[in-house]
Amino acid sequence: TQGDETMTIEQHIEELRAELNNACDAVERREIQTELEMAQAELAVITAEQDGSVDAEPPF
Repeated sequence: TQGDETMTIEQHIEELRAELNNACDAVERREIQTELEMAQAELAVITAEQDGSVDAEPPF
């Protein structure tokens, strides 16, 4: 369900934040930051769909 999906993504985001705090290498930090931003964007889409502010159906 979407609720479970949201929970999983939120957990993933928390793990990525922890990894980012512990990353020593600049390249590793950039990779983690990119993955974190993608996960946050995915969470935003799921949240918007749950709120009904975005139509989950394709426009065609």
